[in-house]
Amino acid sequence: MSRPVTGVSRPAAQDRTPQERSLRESARQLEGVFVQQLYKAMRETVPQGEGIVSGGAGEDMFTGLMDQHLAAETPSHWGGGLSEALYRQLRGRLPVAAAPLDSDSSPR
Repeated sequence: MSRPVTGVSRPAAQDRTPQERSLRESARQLEGVFVQQLYKAMRETVPQGEGIVSGGAGEDMFTGLMDQHLAAETPSHWGGGLSEALYRQLRGRLPVAAAPLDSDSSPR
């Protein structure tokens, strides 16, 4: 079994707004796409057709689906990482919700 990579911690605070939750989910999805492209690039470095039998189109389809599945699971073992950095960087660009007026601060 593999152990999670340590060193990057997840934030303790919960997302307060739906926009923050949406941003966090989008950052996780982008991280998955990045990892999938990483796997694809790594697989292209492996020599093809050197085995006894060639898998053909079926093998290509299977390895693509396997890479997609692994790319979705891999970041969960990183303990944060790229998606957390993206979230922190982009969270400041979210629109700020208007604070409710306090009854004591109303104009007289």
